[in-house]
Amino acid sequence: MRLFEKPWSVKNTLLLCLLPAGIGLMALAWVIHGYLLDRMSRAFVEDRLKDEVAFLEHQIRKTNGNVNQLNTGDYFQDVFHHAFAIQTPSKTLVLPDSWRTILTPLLDHSGSGPIRVQGQTGPEATSDMLAYRKAFSVNGIPIVVIVSEDFGALKHSQMELHVWTAVVSIVLILMLIVVIWLGINMAMRPVIKLKSALTRLQSGQINRIDIQAPEEFDPLVKQLNQLLDSLAQRLEKSRDALANLSHSVKTPIAAVRQILEDTGRPLNDDLRLQMANRLDSIDTQLEAEMRRSQFAGPQVGMSADPLKQARELLWMLGRLYPDKSFELSSSLPEGCRWAIEEHDLNEIMGNLLDNAGKWSAHYVELTLEEVAGSPLIAVADDGPGVQETELAHLGKRGVRLDEQTPGHGLGLAIVRDIVERYGGIITFSLRAQQGLEVRVLI
Repeated sequence: MRLFEKPWSVKNTLLLCLLPAGIGLMALAWVIHGYLLDRMSRAFVEDRLKDEVAFLEHQIRKTNGNVNQLNTGDYFQDVFHHAFAIQTPSKTLVLPDSWRTILTPLLDHSGSGPIRVQGQTGPEATSDMLAYRKAFSVNGIPIVVIVSEDFGALKHSQMELHVWTAVVSIVLILMLIVVIWLGINMAMRPVIKLKSALTRLQSGQINRIDIQAPEEFDPLVKQLNQLLDSLAQRLEKSRDALANLSHSVKTPIAAVRQILEDTGRPLNDDLRLQMANRLDSIDTQLEAEMRRSQFAGPQVGMSADPLKQARELLWMLGRLYPDKSFELSSSLPEGCRWAIEEHDLNEIMGNLLDNAGKWSAHYVELTLEEVAGSPLIAVADDGPGVQETELAHLGKRGVRLDEQTPGHGLGLAIVRDIVERYGGIITFSLRAQQGLEVRVLI
Protein backbone atom coordinates (compact mmCIF):
# COMPACT_ATOMS: atom_id res chain seq x y z
CA MET A 1 0.00 0.00 0.00
CA ARG A 2 2.87 2.38 0.73
CA LEU A 3 3.92 2.12 -2.92
CA PHE A 4 0.60 3.63 -4.02
CA GLU A 5 0.49 6.19 -1.20
CA LYS A 6 3.80 7.73 -2.25
CA PRO A 7 3.22 10.45 -4.87
CA TRP A 8 4.91 9.72 -8.20
CA SER A 9 6.34 12.23 -10.58
CA VAL A 10 4.17 13.32 -13.51
CA LYS A 11 6.70 11.93 -16.01
CA ASN A 12 6.79 8.48 -14.38
CA THR A 13 3.00 8.40 -14.12
CA LEU A 14 2.58 9.24 -17.81
CA LEU A 15 5.18 6.67 -18.85
CA LEU A 16 3.60 4.03 -16.62
CA CYS A 17 0.18 4.68 -18.14
CA LEU A 18 1.00 5.36 -21.79
CA LEU A 19 3.68 2.75 -22.52
CA PRO A 20 1.78 -0.35 -21.27
CA ALA A 21 -1.38 1.00 -22.88
CA GLY A 22 0.42 1.46 -26.22
CA ILE A 23 2.01 -1.99 -26.06
CA GLY A 24 -1.25 -3.61 -25.02
CA LEU A 25 -3.22 -1.92 -27.80
CA MET A 26 -0.59 -2.91 -30.37
CA ALA A 27 -0.69 -6.53 -29.16
CA LEU A 28 -4.50 -6.48 -29.31
CA ALA A 29 -4.33 -5.10 -32.86
CA TRP A 30 -1.92 -7.93 -33.80
CA VAL A 31 -4.28 -10.58 -32.39
CA ILE A 32 -7.27 -9.03 -34.19
CA HIS A 33 -5.20 -8.89 -37.40
CA GLY A 34 -4.51 -12.63 -37.16
CA TYR A 35 -8.17 -13.42 -36.54
CA LEU A 36 -9.38 -11.24 -39.41
CA LEU A 37 -6.67 -12.58 -41.76
CA ASP A 38 -7.69 -16.18 -41.06
CA ARG A 39 -11.35 -15.33 -41.50
CA MET A 40 -10.76 -13.49 -44.79
CA SER A 41 -8.57 -16.31 -46.12
CA ARG A 42 -11.18 -18.92 -45.29
CA ALA A 43 -13.95 -16.83 -46.85
CA PHE A 44 -11.83 -16.40 -49.99
CA VAL A 45 -11.16 -20.14 -50.32
CA GLU A 46 -14.80 -21.00 -49.60
CA ASP A 47 -15.96 -18.68 -52.37
CA ARG A 48 -13.44 -20.18 -54.78
CA LEU A 49 -14.45 -23.77 -53.91
CA LYS A 50 -18.10 -22.83 -54.28
CA ASP A 51 -17.38 -21.53 -57.78
CA GLU A 52 -15.50 -24.75 -58.64
CA VAL A 53 -18.42 -26.86 -57.43
CA ALA A 54 -20.76 -24.77 -59.56
CA PHE A 55 -18.45 -25.27 -62.55
CA LEU A 56 -18.29 -29.01 -61.96
CA GLU A 57 -22.07 -29.21 -61.57
CA HIS A 58 -22.43 -27.41 -64.88
CA GLN A 59 -20.11 -29.93 -66.57
CA ILE A 60 -22.04 -32.88 -65.11
CA ARG A 61 -25.36 -31.48 -66.24
CA LYS A 62 -23.92 -31.06 -69.76
CA THR A 63 -23.19 -34.81 -69.82
CA ASN A 64 -26.68 -35.59 -68.46
CA GLY A 65 -25.18 -37.09 -65.35
CA ASN A 66 -22.66 -39.36 -67.13
CA VAL A 67 -19.54 -38.95 -65.01
CA ASN A 68 -17.44 -41.05 -67.36
CA GLN A 69 -17.66 -38.36 -70.00
CA LEU A 70 -16.36 -35.66 -67.62
CA ASN A 71 -12.90 -34.31 -68.49
CA THR A 72 -11.52 -32.63 -65.34
CA GLY A 73 -7.95 -33.80 -65.00
CA ASP A 74 -6.06 -30.87 -66.42
CA TYR A 75 -8.37 -28.24 -64.99
CA PHE A 76 -8.51 -29.48 -61.42
CA GLN A 77 -5.06 -31.02 -60.98
CA ASP A 78 -2.67 -28.89 -63.04
CA VAL A 79 -4.28 -25.46 -62.80
CA PHE A 80 -6.06 -25.21 -59.46
CA HIS A 81 -4.55 -28.18 -57.60
CA HIS A 82 -7.94 -29.03 -56.15
CA ALA A 83 -9.01 -32.46 -55.02
CA PHE A 84 -12.55 -33.48 -55.82
CA ALA A 85 -14.96 -36.34 -55.35
CA ILE A 86 -18.10 -37.20 -57.33
CA GLN A 87 -20.55 -39.83 -56.19
CA THR A 88 -23.43 -41.32 -58.19
CA PRO A 89 -25.47 -44.44 -57.43
CA SER A 90 -23.21 -46.41 -59.74
CA LYS A 91 -19.79 -44.82 -59.31
CA THR A 92 -17.54 -42.87 -56.93
CA LEU A 93 -14.75 -40.80 -58.49
CA VAL A 94 -11.97 -39.29 -56.29
CA LEU A 95 -8.98 -37.40 -57.70
CA PRO A 96 -6.18 -37.46 -56.72
CA ASP A 97 -6.40 -40.98 -55.30
CA SER A 98 -4.33 -40.03 -52.20
CA TRP A 99 -7.28 -37.96 -50.93
CA ARG A 100 -9.71 -40.87 -51.06
CA THR A 101 -9.47 -41.67 -47.35
CA ILE A 102 -10.35 -38.04 -46.52
CA LEU A 103 -12.99 -37.20 -49.09
CA THR A 104 -14.92 -40.49 -49.12
CA PRO A 105 -16.37 -40.03 -45.60
CA LEU A 106 -17.49 -36.52 -46.55
CA LEU A 107 -19.70 -37.94 -49.30
CA ASP A 108 -21.94 -39.46 -46.62
CA HIS A 109 -22.53 -36.11 -44.90
CA SER A 110 -25.89 -34.43 -45.21
CA GLY A 111 -26.56 -30.97 -46.55
CA SER A 112 -24.49 -28.61 -48.64
CA GLY A 113 -21.83 -26.07 -47.63
CA PRO A 114 -18.20 -25.69 -46.48
CA ILE A 115 -16.48 -28.33 -44.34
CA ARG A 116 -13.18 -27.92 -42.46
CA VAL A 117 -11.27 -31.19 -42.00
CA GLN A 118 -7.77 -32.36 -41.13
CA GLY A 119 -6.48 -35.67 -42.38
CA GLN A 120 -3.72 -37.80 -43.83
CA THR A 121 -3.04 -37.19 -47.51
CA GLY A 122 -0.03 -39.49 -47.74
CA PRO A 123 2.28 -41.79 -45.78
CA GLU A 124 3.91 -38.86 -43.96
CA ALA A 125 1.79 -35.89 -45.04
CA THR A 126 -0.92 -34.31 -42.93
CA SER A 127 -3.13 -31.69 -44.47
CA ASP A 128 -5.52 -29.03 -43.17
CA MET A 129 -8.25 -28.90 -45.79
CA LEU A 130 -11.31 -26.89 -46.58
CA ALA A 131 -13.97 -28.65 -48.66
CA TYR A 132 -17.28 -27.62 -50.19
CA ARG A 133 -20.03 -30.22 -50.58
CA LYS A 134 -23.15 -29.99 -52.76
CA ALA A 135 -25.86 -32.56 -53.50
CA PHE A 136 -28.13 -32.31 -56.56
CA SER A 137 -29.84 -34.54 -59.10
CA VAL A 138 -29.70 -34.80 -62.90
CA ASN A 139 -32.54 -36.58 -64.67
CA GLY A 140 -33.56 -38.16 -61.38
CA ILE A 141 -29.99 -39.37 -60.66
CA PRO A 142 -28.72 -38.18 -57.22
CA ILE A 143 -25.22 -36.79 -57.41
CA VAL A 144 -22.89 -35.51 -54.66
CA VAL A 145 -19.93 -33.28 -55.54
CA ILE A 146 -17.12 -32.28 -53.19
CA VAL A 147 -14.23 -29.95 -54.09
CA SER A 148 -11.42 -29.55 -51.55
CA GLU A 149 -8.23 -27.52 -51.27
CA ASP A 150 -5.21 -27.96 -49.06
CA PHE A 151 -5.25 -25.02 -46.67
CA GLY A 152 -1.64 -25.56 -45.61
CA ALA A 153 0.08 -23.49 -48.30
CA LEU A 154 -2.29 -20.61 -47.76
CA LYS A 155 -1.87 -20.84 -43.97
CA HIS A 156 1.89 -20.81 -44.42
CA SER A 157 1.68 -17.57 -46.44
CA GLN A 158 -0.80 -16.24 -43.93
CA MET A 159 1.54 -17.03 -41.02
CA GLU A 160 4.46 -15.39 -42.83
CA LEU A 161 2.38 -12.23 -43.29
CA HIS A 162 1.33 -12.37 -39.64
CA VAL A 163 4.96 -12.68 -38.53
CA TRP A 164 5.95 -9.69 -40.63
CA THR A 165 3.04 -7.82 -39.10
CA ALA A 166 4.45 -8.67 -35.66
CA VAL A 167 7.87 -7.36 -36.69
CA VAL A 168 6.35 -4.12 -37.99
CA SER A 169 4.31 -3.85 -34.79
CA ILE A 170 7.43 -4.17 -32.65
CA VAL A 171 9.16 -1.47 -34.69
CA LEU A 172 6.10 0.76 -34.32
CA ILE A 173 6.06 0.10 -30.58
CA LEU A 174 9.70 1.17 -30.32
CA MET A 175 8.93 4.28 -32.35
CA LEU A 176 5.88 4.91 -30.12
CA ILE A 177 8.06 4.67 -27.02
CA VAL A 178 10.45 7.24 -28.47
CA VAL A 179 7.58 9.55 -29.48
CA ILE A 180 5.94 9.25 -26.03
CA TRP A 181 9.27 9.91 -24.32
CA LEU A 182 9.93 13.00 -26.44
CA GLY A 183 6.35 14.22 -26.04
CA ILE A 184 6.46 13.89 -22.26
CA ASN A 185 9.82 15.66 -22.06
CA MET A 186 8.54 18.50 -24.25
CA ALA A 187 5.34 18.76 -22.21
CA MET A 188 7.34 18.80 -18.95
CA ARG A 189 9.61 21.69 -19.99
CA PRO A 190 7.29 24.34 -18.48
CA VAL A 191 7.20 22.36 -15.23
CA ILE A 192 10.99 22.25 -15.17
CA LYS A 193 11.10 26.01 -15.81
CA LEU A 194 8.59 26.57 -13.02
CA LYS A 195 10.65 24.40 -10.67
CA SER A 196 13.78 26.38 -11.57
CA ALA A 197 11.92 29.65 -11.01
CA LEU A 198 10.76 28.48 -7.57
CA THR A 199 14.32 27.51 -6.69
CA ARG A 200 15.60 30.96 -7.72
CA LEU A 201 12.72 32.56 -5.83
CA GLN A 202 13.64 30.64 -2.70
CA SER A 203 17.28 31.65 -3.02
CA GLY A 204 16.32 35.32 -3.39
CA GLN A 205 17.50 35.74 -6.98
CA ILE A 206 14.02 36.85 -8.12
CA ASN A 207 10.97 38.20 -6.33
CA ARG A 208 8.28 37.20 -8.87
CA ILE A 209 7.73 34.29 -11.25
CA ASP A 210 8.03 35.58 -14.81
CA ILE A 211 7.81 32.59 -17.17
CA GLN A 212 5.68 31.74 -20.19
CA ALA A 213 3.49 29.15 -18.52
CA PRO A 214 1.14 26.90 -20.54
CA GLU A 215 -2.59 27.32 -20.22
CA GLU A 216 -2.88 24.64 -17.52
CA PHE A 217 -0.24 26.27 -15.27
CA ASP A 218 -1.10 29.91 -15.94
CA PRO A 219 -3.64 30.15 -13.05
CA LEU A 220 -1.07 28.63 -10.68
CA VAL A 221 1.61 31.15 -11.67
CA LYS A 222 -0.86 34.03 -11.32
CA GLN A 223 -1.93 32.87 -7.86
CA LEU A 224 1.69 32.51 -6.75
CA ASN A 225 2.52 36.01 -8.01
CA GLN A 226 -0.59 37.38 -6.33
CA LEU A 227 0.49 35.72 -3.09
CA LEU A 228 4.00 37.16 -3.40
CA ASP A 229 2.59 40.64 -4.11
CA SER A 230 0.23 40.34 -1.15
CA LEU A 231 3.08 39.34 1.17
CA ALA A 232 5.22 42.22 -0.10
CA GLN A 233 2.36 44.68 0.41
CA ARG A 234 1.74 43.38 3.91
CA LEU A 235 5.38 43.75 4.81
CA GLU A 236 5.45 47.29 3.43
CA LYS A 237 2.22 48.25 5.19
CA SER A 238 3.44 46.72 8.46
CA ARG A 239 6.61 48.78 8.29
CA ASP A 240 4.65 51.92 7.41
CA ALA A 241 2.18 51.25 10.21
CA LEU A 242 4.98 50.82 12.76
CA ALA A 243 6.69 53.97 11.52
CA ASN A 244 3.43 55.93 11.64
CA LEU A 245 2.58 54.62 15.09
CA SER A 246 6.03 55.41 16.40
CA HIS A 247 5.87 58.94 14.99
CA SER A 248 2.30 59.49 16.23
CA VAL A 249 2.76 58.40 19.82
CA LYS A 250 6.26 59.80 20.31
CA THR A 251 5.11 63.42 20.73
CA PRO A 252 2.18 62.71 23.14
CA ILE A 253 4.37 60.45 25.26
CA ALA A 254 7.11 63.08 25.41
CA ALA A 255 4.54 65.71 26.47
CA VAL A 256 3.12 63.49 29.21
CA ARG A 257 6.64 62.61 30.43
CA GLN A 258 7.60 66.31 30.54
CA ILE A 259 4.55 67.12 32.67
CA LEU A 260 5.20 64.24 35.04
CA GLU A 261 8.92 65.01 35.36
CA ASP A 262 8.30 68.71 36.14
CA THR A 263 8.01 68.38 39.94
CA GLY A 264 7.87 72.12 40.45
CA ARG A 265 4.70 72.46 38.43
CA PRO A 266 1.42 71.75 40.21
CA LEU A 267 -0.79 69.02 38.61
CA ASN A 268 -4.01 71.02 38.28
CA ASP A 269 -7.15 70.18 36.33
CA ASP A 270 -5.90 71.77 33.10
CA LEU A 271 -2.78 69.62 33.11
CA ARG A 272 -4.81 66.53 33.93
CA LEU A 273 -7.09 67.31 30.95
CA GLN A 274 -4.08 67.80 28.68
CA MET A 275 -2.62 64.47 29.81
CA ALA A 276 -5.96 62.75 29.27
CA ASN A 277 -6.19 64.21 25.75
CA ARG A 278 -2.65 63.08 25.00
CA LEU A 279 -3.36 59.55 26.27
CA ASP A 280 -6.64 59.51 24.36
CA SER A 281 -4.73 60.38 21.18
CA ILE A 282 -2.31 57.53 21.86
CA ASP A 283 -5.20 55.15 22.48
CA THR A 284 -6.86 56.21 19.22
CA GLN A 285 -3.69 55.57 17.23
CA LEU A 286 -3.19 52.19 18.87
CA GLU A 287 -6.82 51.21 18.17
CA ALA A 288 -6.54 52.23 14.53
CA GLU A 289 -3.30 50.33 13.93
CA MET A 290 -4.60 47.27 15.81
CA ARG A 291 -7.69 47.18 13.61
CA ARG A 292 -5.62 47.64 10.47
CA SER A 293 -3.34 44.78 11.49
CA GLN A 294 -6.34 42.43 11.40
CA PHE A 295 -7.09 43.12 7.74
CA ALA A 296 -6.42 40.04 5.62
CA GLY A 297 -6.69 41.45 2.13
CA PRO A 298 -7.15 39.16 -0.89
CA GLN A 299 -6.60 35.55 0.16
CA VAL A 300 -6.86 32.50 -2.09
CA GLY A 301 -9.59 30.20 -0.82
CA MET A 302 -11.12 32.81 1.51
CA SER A 303 -14.76 33.75 0.97
CA ALA A 304 -17.70 35.18 2.85
CA ASP A 305 -21.49 34.93 2.77
CA PRO A 306 -22.57 38.57 2.24
CA LEU A 307 -26.29 38.03 2.92
CA LYS A 308 -25.70 36.21 6.20
CA GLN A 309 -23.23 38.80 7.49
CA ALA A 310 -25.46 41.67 6.34
CA ARG A 311 -28.47 40.33 8.24
CA GLU A 312 -26.43 39.86 11.42
CA LEU A 313 -25.06 43.42 11.20
CA LEU A 314 -28.48 44.93 10.49
CA TRP A 315 -29.98 43.07 13.45
CA MET A 316 -27.20 44.31 15.76
CA LEU A 317 -27.36 47.93 14.54
CA GLY A 318 -31.16 47.84 14.79
CA ARG A 319 -30.70 47.20 18.51
CA LEU A 320 -28.01 49.89 18.75
CA TYR A 321 -30.20 52.49 17.00
CA PRO A 322 -33.75 51.40 17.91
CA ASP A 323 -35.35 54.58 16.58
CA LYS A 324 -33.99 54.01 13.05
CA SER A 325 -34.88 51.48 10.37
CA PHE A 326 -32.18 49.37 8.69
CA GLU A 327 -33.22 47.77 5.38
CA LEU A 328 -31.52 45.22 3.11
CA SER A 329 -31.97 45.25 -0.67
CA SER A 330 -30.35 42.50 -2.74
CA SER A 331 -30.99 40.18 -5.68
CA LEU A 332 -28.18 37.80 -4.71
CA PRO A 333 -29.19 34.12 -4.39
CA GLU A 334 -29.08 32.45 -1.00
CA GLY A 335 -25.71 30.84 -0.31
CA CYS A 336 -23.89 33.24 -2.65
CA ARG A 337 -20.28 33.75 -1.61
CA TRP A 338 -17.85 36.55 -2.37
CA ALA A 339 -14.07 36.17 -2.60
CA ILE A 340 -13.55 38.47 0.40
CA GLU A 341 -12.24 37.48 3.81
CA GLU A 342 -15.09 37.46 6.37
CA HIS A 343 -13.47 39.91 8.81
CA ASP A 344 -12.69 42.35 5.99
CA LEU A 345 -16.26 42.22 4.67
CA ASN A 346 -17.56 42.67 8.21
CA GLU A 347 -15.36 45.75 8.70
CA ILE A 348 -16.51 47.29 5.40
CA MET A 349 -20.23 46.82 5.96
CA GLY A 350 -20.04 47.41 9.72
CA ASN A 351 -18.23 50.75 9.47
CA LEU A 352 -20.42 52.01 6.63
CA LEU A 353 -23.64 51.01 8.41
CA ASP A 354 -22.48 52.39 11.76
CA ASN A 355 -21.49 55.69 10.17
CA ALA A 356 -24.84 55.89 8.34
CA GLY A 357 -26.69 54.98 11.53
CA LYS A 358 -25.09 57.89 13.40
CA TRP A 359 -26.08 60.45 10.77
CA SER A 360 -29.37 59.13 9.43
CA ALA A 361 -32.69 60.67 10.43
CA HIS A 362 -35.00 57.68 10.05
CA TYR A 363 -33.61 54.89 7.92
CA VAL A 364 -30.49 53.28 6.39
CA GLU A 365 -30.56 51.10 3.28
CA LEU A 366 -27.90 48.46 2.50
CA THR A 367 -27.72 47.19 -1.09
CA LEU A 368 -25.73 44.10 -2.11
CA GLU A 369 -25.35 43.34 -5.82
CA GLU A 370 -22.89 42.05 -8.39
CA VAL A 371 -21.76 44.21 -11.30
CA ALA A 372 -20.06 42.24 -14.08
CA GLY A 373 -19.17 39.58 -11.51
CA SER A 374 -17.69 42.10 -9.02
CA PRO A 375 -19.22 42.62 -5.55
CA LEU A 376 -20.99 45.96 -5.02
CA ILE A 377 -21.88 47.31 -1.56
CA ALA A 378 -23.97 50.48 -1.32
CA VAL A 379 -25.10 52.18 1.91
CA ALA A 380 -27.51 55.13 1.76
CA ASP A 381 -29.02 57.20 4.58
CA ASP A 382 -31.47 60.08 4.89
CA GLY A 383 -29.22 62.24 7.08
CA PRO A 384 -28.06 65.82 6.48
CA GLY A 385 -25.24 64.70 4.15
CA VAL A 386 -22.17 66.87 3.59
CA GLN A 387 -21.17 69.78 1.44
CA GLU A 388 -20.31 68.78 -2.12
CA THR A 389 -16.86 70.32 -1.71
CA GLU A 390 -16.22 68.04 1.28
CA LEU A 391 -16.91 64.75 -0.51
CA ALA A 392 -13.26 64.46 -1.56
CA HIS A 393 -12.14 64.58 2.09
CA LEU A 394 -14.34 61.71 3.25
CA GLY A 395 -12.41 58.59 4.19
CA LYS A 396 -9.11 60.33 4.82
CA ARG A 397 -7.36 59.15 7.94
CA GLY A 398 -8.33 61.13 11.03
CA VAL A 399 -10.57 63.57 9.13
CA ARG A 400 -13.90 64.32 10.86
CA LEU A 401 -16.30 66.79 9.32
CA ASP A 402 -18.34 67.14 12.51
CA GLU A 403 -16.82 66.92 15.99
CA GLN A 404 -20.21 66.79 17.71
CA THR A 405 -20.85 63.11 16.93
CA PRO A 406 -18.84 60.58 19.00
CA GLY A 407 -15.99 58.86 17.20
CA HIS A 408 -12.42 59.25 16.01
CA GLY A 409 -12.96 59.53 12.26
CA LEU A 410 -11.50 56.04 11.69
CA GLY A 411 -14.50 54.20 10.18
CA LEU A 412 -14.41 55.47 6.60
CA ALA A 413 -10.59 55.53 6.64
CA ILE A 414 -10.55 51.86 7.59
CA VAL A 415 -13.03 51.06 4.82
CA ARG A 416 -10.88 52.90 2.30
CA ASP A 417 -7.76 51.01 3.41
CA ILE A 418 -9.49 47.63 3.04
CA VAL A 419 -10.98 48.50 -0.34
CA GLU A 420 -7.57 49.63 -1.60
CA ARG A 421 -6.06 46.29 -0.56
CA TYR A 422 -8.61 44.52 -2.75
CA GLY A 423 -7.99 46.90 -5.64
CA GLY A 424 -11.52 48.23 -5.32
CA ILE A 425 -13.12 51.66 -5.61
CA ILE A 426 -15.04 53.62 -2.98
CA THR A 427 -17.17 56.58 -4.05
CA PHE A 428 -19.29 59.12 -2.10
CA SER A 429 -22.28 60.91 -3.57
CA LEU A 430 -25.15 63.05 -2.36
CA ARG A 431 -28.64 61.64 -2.78
CA ALA A 432 -31.23 63.55 -4.77
CA GLN A 433 -33.66 63.69 -1.83
CA GLN A 434 -31.50 63.83 1.28
CA GLY A 435 -28.49 62.11 2.77
CA LEU A 436 -25.32 60.41 1.61
CA GLU A 437 -24.64 57.26 -0.42
CA VAL A 438 -21.40 55.29 -0.24
CA ARG A 439 -20.67 52.75 -2.97
CA VAL A 440 -17.88 50.14 -2.71
CA LEU A 441 -16.97 48.11 -5.79
CA ILE A 442 -14.46 45.32 -5.12
